[in-house]
Amino acid sequence: MSQTKTAIARKLRSRMTDAERHLWQKLRTHQLGGVKFRRQTPLGRYIADFVCFDAKLIVEVDGGQHADSAIDQVRDVWLQARGYRVLRFWNNEVLANVDAVLAKIAEFLPPHPNPLPRGERGLDGDDRDIVGTTHSLSPGGRGPG
Repeated sequence: MSQTKTAIARKLRSRMTDAERHLWQKLRTHQLGGVKFRRQTPLGRYIADFVCFDAKLIVEVDGGQHADSAIDQVRDVWLQARGYRVLRFWNNEVLANVDAVLAKIAEFLPPHPNPLPRGERGLDGDDRDIVGTTHSLSPGGRGPG
């Protein structure tokens, strides 16, 4: 009996490569651009290494077995037809220069609001707007952060 995509994804999460683990430490908990990434997520008949649904962005971390892979090309076409962008990085790129990888990923993320300056926070220190103030999205507000 074949396993469900969810069971396979769960197994893949527990067996991530060193490069996947390294990148996940930088993507998890809204650390990049304030957006949420999920790891080893089923999408149709495929499982994406990392996906940001808000940006419709998939990030794949590949080893040498993916070089010139016709299967990966078919997969990317299927995902792109559903509105996703697919970024692929080699394991050694992630391990040797994760900051450059993160910078490239950030280029494809939507801008997010900058946090309120400390003086504009409510009396109890929360980030709710003070009555009468307005805040707009900063066009340069995306990127590592």
